[in-house]
Amino acid sequence: MTLKPFLLLAGPCVIESESLTLRIAEHLRNISQKLDVDFWFKASFDKANRTAPDAYRGPGLDTGMKILARVREEIGVRIVTDIHEPAQAAPVAETADMLQIPAFLCRQTDLLVAAGKTGRTINLKKPQFAAPEDMAHAAAKIRQTGNTSITLTERGTFFGYHNLVVDFRSLSIMADLGYPVIFDATHSVQRPSRGSSSGGDRRFVEPLARAAAAWGVDGLFLETHPDPDHALCDGPNSLPLDRVEPLLRKVLAIRGAASV
Repeated sequence: MTLKPFLLLAGPCVIESESLTLRIAEHLRNISQKLDVDFWFKASFDKANRTAPDAYRGPGLDTGMKILARVREEIGVRIVTDIHEPAQAAPVAETADMLQIPAFLCRQTDLLVAAGKTGRTINLKKPQFAAPEDMAHAAAKIRQTGNTSITLTERGTFFGYHNLVVDFRSLSIMADLGYPVIFDATHSVQRPSRGSSSGGDRRFVEPLARAAAAWGVDGLFLETHPDPDHALCDGPNSLPLDRVEPLLRKVLAIRGAASV
């Protein structure tokens, strides 16, 4: 199954403020319209899996969803956000067009079933510890609700402690399961839980994204921020906002050449 036009899930890791969220969403929308990309704005209202107990998590469900609702209405884009508990599925689905299941939670049956019952598109992030073929079971938990609108996202695999690698064979394996495949180029360069927070090396975001484009990936997931070095979450692996358009142009060109 191929998604056309190319799908882009992008935005800051977490909502930091209403004004910054709107600014990033508008910038990404303008780029996507220029390049004919199917853009869905992604930001989290709560990062429930931060390493340290005092790390910034976000504004919370009520405030966060109000901000995302404003993005949806004023910027005119579809919304993607994470859910961490079954009780969050229905209220979040009132605003979000796609519910994302964080990688660490992809085996939580009650969460997957609650998400599936909303009827929204569900983006399953492949766990760092799971084989790509295992995603068939996660998807099946959603399909049992009657919801077949599912995408699978590759985001790297644990390679020892504090490191991730990308096995590009997983893209083909997940595609063979019959679902669109998205490549998360920013989480794939994380260095998980180094000290009190996860590190990363954004130098590798672009080469990994280009490689995924050569494979023919259906979409790209990017965390982006105008000043990643001062972002409140995932700054080390976030792509600077002004690098999104140049990267997308390269990715679209490579993907187009690969499909000939």
